[in-house]
Amino acid sequence: MTAAENVCYTLINVAMDSEPPSEISMKADLEKGDIKSKTEALKKVIIMILNGEKLPGLLMTIIRFVLPLQDHTIKKLLLVFWEIVPKTTPDGKLLQEMILVCDAYRKDLQHPNEFIRGSTLRFLCKLKESELLEPLMPAIRACLEHRHSYVRRNAVLAIYTIYRNFENLIPDAPELIHDFLVNEKDASCKRNAFMMLIHADQDRALDYLSTCIDQVHTFGDILQLVIVELIYKVCHANPSERARFIRCIYNLLQSSSPAVKYEAAGTLVTLSSAPTAIKAAAQCYIDLIIKESDNNVKLIVLDRLIELKEHPTHERVLQDLVMDILRVLSTPDLEVRKKTLQLALDLVSSRNVEELVIVLKKEVIKTNNVTEHEDTDKYRQLLVRTLHSCSVRFPDMAANVIPVLMEFLSDSSEAAAADVLEFVREAIQRFDNLRPLIIEKMLEVFHAIKTVKIYRGALWILGEYCNTKEDIQSVMTEVRRSLGEIPIVENEIKKEAGEVKSEEEVSVAPTQKLVTEMGTYATQSALSSSRPSKQDEDRPPLRGFMMDGDFFVAAALATTLTKVALRYVTIVQDKRKHNAFVSEAMLIMATILHLGKSSLPKKPITDDDVDRISLCLKVLSECSPLMNEIFNKECRKSLSHMLSVKLEEEKLSQKKESEKRSVTVQADDPISFMQLTAKNEMTSKEDQFQLSLLAAMGNTQRKEAADPLASKLNKVTQLTGFSDPVYAEAYVHVNQYDIVLDVLVVNQTSDTLQNCTLELATLGDLKLVEKPSPLTLAPHDFANIKANVKVASTENGIIFGNIVYDVSGAASDRNCVVLSDIHIDIMDYIQPASCTDAEFRQMWAEFEWENKVTVNTNIVDLNEYLQHILKSTNMKCLTPEKALSGFCGFMAANLYARSIFGEDALANVSIEKPIHLGPDAPVNGHIRIRAKSQVTTYWLILLCHCRYAH
Repeated sequence: MTAAENVCYTLINVAMDSEPPSEISMKADLEKGDIKSKTEALKKVIIMILNGEKLPGLLMTIIRFVLPLQDHTIKKLLLVFWEIVPKTTPDGKLLQEMILVCDAYRKDLQHPNEFIRGSTLRFLCKLKESELLEPLMPAIRACLEHRHSYVRRNAVLAIYTIYRNFENLIPDAPELIHDFLVNEKDASCKRNAFMMLIHADQDRALDYLSTCIDQVHTFGDILQLVIVELIYKVCHANPSERARFIRCIYNLLQSSSPAVKYEAAGTLVTLSSAPTAIKAAAQCYIDLIIKESDNNVKLIVLDRLIELKEHPTHERVLQDLVMDILRVLSTPDLEVRKKTLQLALDLVSSRNVEELVIVLKKEVIKTNNVTEHEDTDKYRQLLVRTLHSCSVRFPDMAANVIPVLMEFLSDSSEAAAADVLEFVREAIQRFDNLRPLIIEKMLEVFHAIKTVKIYRGALWILGEYCNTKEDIQSVMTEVRRSLGEIPIVENEIKKEAGEVKSEEEVSVAPTQKLVTEMGTYATQSALSSSRPSKQDEDRPPLRGFMMDGDFFVAAALATTLTKVALRYVTIVQDKRKHNAFVSEAMLIMATILHLGKSSLPKKPITDDDVDRISLCLKVLSECSPLMNEIFNKECRKSLSHMLSVKLEEEKLSQKKESEKRSVTVQADDPISFMQLTAKNEMTSKEDQFQLSLLAAMGNTQRKEAADPLASKLNKVTQLTGFSDPVYAEAYVHVNQYDIVLDVLVVNQTSDTLQNCTLELATLGDLKLVEKPSPLTLAPHDFANIKANVKVASTENGIIFGNIVYDVSGAASDRNCVVLSDIHIDIMDYIQPASCTDAEFRQMWAEFEWENKVTVNTNIVDLNEYLQHILKSTNMKCLTPEKALSGFCGFMAANLYARSIFGEDALANVSIEKPIHLGPDAPVNGHIRIRAKSQVTTYWLILLCHCRYAH
């Protein structure tokens, strides 16, 4: 094991700006100083040794003048000092001075103070020299009978580590600890003793558990956790033992400790797939989510429930617990609610959908009365989407849901109202029997709608689906109500004129006498209108939108009026009524055009809106059958086609998910041997406790490419040249939040290189965790040095540095080899992600930073270029495949990705193939990239991939 791989038990913070003290001054302080001076000097010695300094001259000084002291702080510091100081000579023999230290250890193990005894025992767990431990064994054994539990539990740990490292020093350790465990009363001591038996002698641990298996629920939580681990390990290795311990696990589900309940539920799921066991474990998880206050715990346990759902047989059991799962919605955290609703939606069936809808309707109504929480609008949006999905999957529920949801069209939050509108649009198209109800409700809430986007959607729905004479007249009535008195321009001018004359609304400021340059008096007064805002408040909603310059809604209104007028003409036979209705619609359009061209609105009407309204006027003036066909049938066909395509895509994605989840084994499948199985293919065959420990230590291996050796070699960076005296190369292993550099250093000379040190520095949002220890390299020897770098964001990151060393026997200064820079491949932090079209548009509007890249490539096929971009940038294409299929010489697609730090990345690809240049003409166009902040490295890589494809 190299110095860099040695286990580090102690981390000490060092002030970087402090001056390194001299050895002579420290020696004087250690010999002649008072307690405080000796403490400070000892701290400095420890820091210098940790930084790689060799201070052999101070060892005997510390043994003579510091070791005999009884001060507790000095004794604690001495334990750190003995841990880090070199205890052997260069040829591996124990230093003679350590015999004196060993005697001091023995005295401390017999010290009357329990803190000193316990601290010394903990220190002995870190010793790797059997010559030092052998004389101490009687004293360590005696500590098992000490009156204080702190000493006893540390004595157990010391015996365990000594037995594990040097079994010959205490061969009877399992028997000794088993006898200790039987007679021990303290929970922490029993836990340590039981844990040792699990790893050292599992049979003895099982014997002890068999004697007290009925009392397990009365034990402390720390001991219960270790018992759960033992049961898991035993049943994992020997499945026939499951029946023996499953009752014990059931009892532990009722433990008062949340940690024990969580582990017991996880173990129960792995031990048994019986419906009763799965139901008990799931119920335990649900109780944990509801009772635990920490949102992180809730999310972790929710993930466990989601994992349970992935198993086809377990899913049926969880469907009966949907109502219990919905109790989690009482949590105010949005992320927890989001996962809960998604889980409930995945588990909903025809048996429980009615109860689910009732609960969701109550939750929606609750959000209407709560406005103080910032996430209320987002939560309402989630509920609306969930109800939408339920209604699509179970059409019988739509009639119950629609009346409640349509109240939210008048909501001030545009996001929730837009989701309701989308749902209503889909429902009115799919469910013919619900159209009268939806139209009635829409007309009721129409005047209360507050946002222009919702107004446009509502107008479209009313114009498209009002088929009766009464409904069409009601639409016209609501439109006139929303516009106010017409003609609009004349009415607004009259209002303004009336305001100027009104005495209530105009006040005269106090007159002020001023003296001019010529010495004469001048009087100054001012008129001020006191009620400008009142006028805005009194305006009808539709007129208010147009006065603010939003004439897009006027174009939507013109289309709606045209549709209902054409339909009215076909329904009503009376010619006079025809003319009256059509002329009223044309008057409204004409007055809107007049308003748009006047100076009254804040912004004038756009040419597009003028063209649209003028077209509608022309259609109504002619009333041709062709226009009637286009306005009243073709629009609805387009919507129907869009909804059917959307439904097909949803079914396809669900089919893919079910195919992924279904575990099928064919007769000719190869047999999998555990010893030959790759780590990422082990799944349930691996020890879950070991996997979670590896995950906590950051040692989990991500799934590599098809050829793991090839993918590993791709990440090797050469740091020096082959002709340099020291050759170095680094393997860059990226974990989630840190980077491990495994640097191979080769001495290519015939000299011994002493104090060979890898010095690294970072640029960007990277931080070196610890300084690599110096090495001594024999001629033509090699060694591996590991360095950890923490990553905080996807900012640009470069690691650079050099290798410095001394040549043995040479009088020259230190030698230095400069290393090549290591550029961190930030693609490891970018993951493809999904979002809805509405969320994409919202983020696109909100994000400030944009870069536009011109495409320069040799690729001649549009789809091939898009696939190249997706592969190179690790983004996901949000545009459906059907929209990209076919060939028209042009392609537009939206891409989305998210970093592990939660940073969103959006891109819009607009490319074309210039057909006039021939079939071999390369693709051209541009890519627009948007993000919340300028995440430099990711964008630079993205730009390079876009510009220099192939």
